[in-house]
Amino acid sequence: MLLLDNLVVRVKNGLKSSKYKPVDYEELYAITEAKKLQSANILLKIKKLQHASRMNKEHMLLKRHHQVWWKEHKRLHKNRQKLESEIQVFFDEENECFFDLWDLRYKLTKGLDTFQANTVQPVWQLREDLRYRVLEMQTNCKSVEYQFNPDAVLEEIEFVKKQQKAILGKLHLERIALEKELEEFIDEALACTLEERTTFVPELPPQLLELECPYPDLKASVLTEFYKLADDYSLKIQEADQDLKTIVSCFQWSKEDLWKYQIVIGQYPSDMQGRRMLYLDMLQKLLPHKSRQSLIAHEKSWDRYYFSRNQLRVLMFNWIQARKTFIVKAVMTLAEACTAYETEMMVANNRRQQQEICANLKEKVGSIAQPSIKLLLCCISCLV
Repeated sequence: MLLLDNLVVRVKNGLKSSKYKPVDYEELYAITEAKKLQSANILLKIKKLQHASRMNKEHMLLKRHHQVWWKEHKRLHKNRQKLESEIQVFFDEENECFFDLWDLRYKLTKGLDTFQANTVQPVWQLREDLRYRVLEMQTNCKSVEYQFNPDAVLEEIEFVKKQQKAILGKLHLERIALEKELEEFIDEALACTLEERTTFVPELPPQLLELECPYPDLKASVLTEFYKLADDYSLKIQEADQDLKTIVSCFQWSKEDLWKYQIVIGQYPSDMQGRRMLYLDMLQKLLPHKSRQSLIAHEKSWDRYYFSRNQLRVLMFNWIQARKTFIVKAVMTLAEACTAYETEMMVANNRRQQQEICANLKEKVGSIAQPSIKLLLCCISCLV
């Protein structure tokens, strides 16, 4: 209440009251300007610190990029030396392919010379002819006897233009054909990296077909088990392959951008510290038309693709191992069946031989005993 009364008194007294001092606006303006200048200086210092920090960070990133590039350079240089040595060894063998390459080089050189003679030299000849005519016209322009026929020159120029236009059209068609061939090669190279798969062969292996088994039911059951195993893996591999195709179809980037992304990702080892920060920084430099959000979204899709591709590889590896194991077990089982059959046949043959021996012995015993019985009967009859 007391505060309210004081405010009322001040309002009643107004600005002429002795309790109020006149306001010095110039001093306030000077203080404000000083504060603004101080704030501007502080802001400038902050910007300088931010710029220095950004430059320092950029320098550190470039330094780490340089380390990666140097390792990649050494790896590529080593591979190049290896390939050059292999090519040199191949050339030193002097086989038929080497002579074919030299023959191809000679034909290409001869074709290039012919092309230059038919295309480049006429243009240079026309150029020199025109320069000579211009010089001659400038020299003899004041002479009355000098006659210049521009129609012949224009006709010659038009003829060369038409010739060059036809040649350029032919070269354009050849360039389109070569670009198409290179694009197909790039597509195949990308297919090897983006859709790298091992061929799934569910057919019955010839090792099982060539094996002989005395028990048809046993061999049929073995083949049935193989088909069952192949169907199980075929279903799993088809599902993984379909997932992989779905992920690849979601890639909205161009082939060149995909190729750059794969190259950059492959340059930075997976165990490298700060790998993600480094390759994202490099991708932003190489693909300035892609935003960071687009790079991160593609990174997630690429991780899904990489995981699915590894799953497919694991399935293919497991299928190959399971197929080998099944073939080994099937061969052993059929071999044991053949051994058991041979044993049974041997036992049966031995039994048959024993029966034949017993029958022969009985027959011999009977043939020996019959005369003795007759003699005994004769003796008995004589005694009687």
